[in-house]
Amino acid sequence: MERLRHDDPPRLGPYLTLARLDADSTDGGAVPERRYLARTADGERTVLLCAPLPDAAAPAAWAMEAELASRLSVPRFLRPASQGSEAGLPWYAVPYSPVLPLPAALAAHGGPLPEDLVRRLGAALAAGLAAAHARGQAHAGVSPAAVLIGAAGPLLGCFGAVRSAAPGGPPGLDPGCLAPELRSGGRPEPLGDVFALGAVLAYAASGHTVPEQSELPPGLRRLVASCLARDPADRPSAPQMLHALSTTGPAQTPAPAPAPTATVLDELAAPPLPGRVVAALAAQSAELLASELPAARPARPAPQKVH
Repeated sequence: MERLRHDDPPRLGPYLTLARLDADSTDGGAVPERRYLARTADGERTVLLCAPLPDAAAPAAWAMEAELASRLSVPRFLRPASQGSEAGLPWYAVPYSPVLPLPAALAAHGGPLPEDLVRRLGAALAAGLAAAHARGQAHAGVSPAAVLIGAAGPLLGCFGAVRSAAPGGPPGLDPGCLAPELRSGGRPEPLGDVFALGAVLAYAASGHTVPEQSELPPGLRRLVASCLARDPADRPSAPQMLHALSTTGPAQTPAPAPAPTATVLDELAAPPLPGRVVAALAAQSAELLASELPAARPARPAPQKVH
């Protein structure tokens, strides 16, 4: 949890903003939208509340992507439960459960995550991407900050950040996650998501989206390199990534694998998290529970008629 800043909205729809989810941008921590922890005025509902950046080129396009995400039922994709607009600023809300953006998880852990955990997180995200790609839908917003780590496993937020951006790339999206074809103005496609997933794996394992090969664990080097191939045709598909990440031992260049079934997706258990990450999640929950709602402004007295 981070303190609100002077330019943060005190309220969006029925929700009072209590804190920011994200710290100021760091390597891998740039976020293409604003994310808050918020609560209804009666204190009954606590949510993760998202809104476009103040300098977003097309808030209406952001709202359209949120609407599309609310209609998708894809494993590991953050799904808006309610939407609205406040003074022209669109927003969407998701019921709250303790989550840390991937950069915050690395900060809590004190550095890059263990290789086994990186592989498990990557497999869960690859499963979600594979399900979306099977429907002809690209996520178009995969980045370290889009990955939210919780006790139930990772979720992908920031849906459609590339599609809703102005030409030149979305503000707040780590440039290391933008595939070459997207940097040159191409349309978001599933293999662009795979490029971004490779950058996320690199970040989780090294702390950088564009690391040196020597910074990566040997078992992930070839796999990450295949995702980051400049030519999309040289990248594995999301199902191939799922197959490779689910295989124990040194990673090989992914071989063709069938698309995952619902059974495979259902059986991907949440990976065990390091103790410091669990402690950070617990601390966030405790701090949020102890947060007091902003004091309401006192009502102005009715004007008195002077006789």
